[in-house]
Amino acid sequence: MSNFQPFVMERMMGKWENVVRYNLSESGVHPLKLGELMAMAGRTVGELGEVEINYPQANGTRELRRTIAAYYPPAGEDNVLVTTGAAEANYLIVSTLLQPGDEAVVMRPNYLQVWGVARNRGVHVRDFDLVEANGWAPDLAQLEATVGPRTKLIAVCNPNNPTGRILTAAEMAAIVAAAARVGAWILADEVYAGAERETDAVTPTFYGMYDKVLAVGSMSKAYGLPGLRTGWVVGPAAVLDDMWARHDYITITGTMLSDKLTTIALSPQVRPRILARTRGLIRAGYPVLQEWAAQHGNTIQVYPSQAAAIAFMRYNRKVNSSKLVEKLRDEKSVLIVPGDHFGYDHHLRISFGLPHDYLREGLSRITQVLEEIGE
Repeated sequence: MSNFQPFVMERMMGKWENVVRYNLSESGVHPLKLGELMAMAGRTVGELGEVEINYPQANGTRELRRTIAAYYPPAGEDNVLVTTGAAEANYLIVSTLLQPGDEAVVMRPNYLQVWGVARNRGVHVRDFDLVEANGWAPDLAQLEATVGPRTKLIAVCNPNNPTGRILTAAEMAAIVAAAARVGAWILADEVYAGAERETDAVTPTFYGMYDKVLAVGSMSKAYGLPGLRTGWVVGPAAVLDDMWARHDYITITGTMLSDKLTTIALSPQVRPRILARTRGLIRAGYPVLQEWAAQHGNTIQVYPSQAAAIAFMRYNRKVNSSKLVEKLRDEKSVLIVPGDHFGYDHHLRISFGLPHDYLREGLSRITQVLEEIGE
């Protein structure tokens, strides 16, 4: 397996996020407690004692799939496949649609799971860039030049991880047009939709804009329920059935409790409360980060993310981003994500959707390391 491409960011986080004292590496908000979720629904934790711990429907119970489909009109329950997190959803899409030698075009910077899975499958991966100098807007001319007759899949993340930027309607339309020109699929990772900082409107989905869209969602980011490990894909029923066949080999099904709790969380009465909590944490945490960055003058430049509990910042030091993060982890017990895990050295991804005392202490320790490094 000498050519295997490891998922370096997830491997790092998996090793260290539960070891360090201050974890500022996560891209979701501070998680909900079970009691908080049930209280939002006007129910008690004790009611879960009546849930039979059996296998749920392998592709998600009908109630959960109908609940998810309602947020993707005109989708119905057959247009939804429930997966073990968005990670399985992305893996299934690549494994179902792409063969060795095919071509995929991937937005960069991005959560590089799709990029890595595709490369490990023998797929030729090409990039199109979000341009930092343009506020991380996509280079649509580059996209148009990159997408060609061999392109089978275009993978985007909207709102974007790590920059928090939201595509405009015109940019979404241009991506759809590029895919339609060659008949390519669009994998739309939309796990941060609902975590908007500047508006209460949920980021529009690509689903419904084009007949070859697979929209991916998750309870981990906008909903603050990562431990449920519930994700989903919304798309054409026939393709989802092919994905389900592969799902049978990997996870078979999610858990009954996750299915039940996700259905509660996504219900029309509870979902708005969860999203309000998420946006509240993001909007309260961002000024803390902004104030901290301002104290560093030109040393740190923060792009004002439009969504998600993360900021992608450039730092003015000669040290490599992974080396900086290792020093911070080993000497200050703080974990953040180095920019080179997204292909952008001299950048850092930092979470700010956290309790203020916790966030401030973590940021203070980053300051100490930056000062020790000097110019």
